[in-house]
Amino acid sequence: IYVDDLAALAVEQGKRRENAIIDAIGPETFTYRELVRAIGEIIGVRRPIVPVPPALGYAAGWIIGKLVGDVLITWPEVKGLMADLLCTDSPPTGKTKLTDWTREHKDTLGVRYASELARRRDRRKAYENL
Repeated sequence: IYVDDLAALAVEQGKRRENAIIDAIGPETFTYRELVRAIGEIIGVRRPIVPVPPALGYAAGWIIGKLVGDVLITWPEVKGLMADLLCTDSPPTGKTKLTDWTREHKDTLGVRYASELARRRDRRKAYENL
C-alpha cells in the first residue's frame, strides 16, 4: 500500500470509536514473479527469474547481504512468502496502483541502493543520501 493511502486510512480509522482489523492493501495483487516482471518491464530492465529452493534463495540473499553490509531477506520473510502470508481476499483499502507509481518514478527507481540497516541506524541521513 502506498504510504499516503496508508496515512489516509490511519486518519480515517482514528476518527472511529470501534476497534477494527483491516488489511491495508493497494488495488493490485501480484505473485512474486509477476511483481519482479512488472517492475522490470516498466523500468526497462529484464532479468531471468530462476526458481530455486527457498533455503538456497535465502543463502544467496544472506551472502549478498554480507557482501554489501545489509540484510536483504530474513528466514521469517522467506517462510511468510511461502505461506502466502502476504495475500488476502480483502478489498483494497488504497487507491494508488504500484504499477502507476513505478511508471511515475521509473527514471529514479533503483538508481541508488537504500540500505535497510542504514535506515534503522540513522533514518534521516539514510534518506538524505538517496
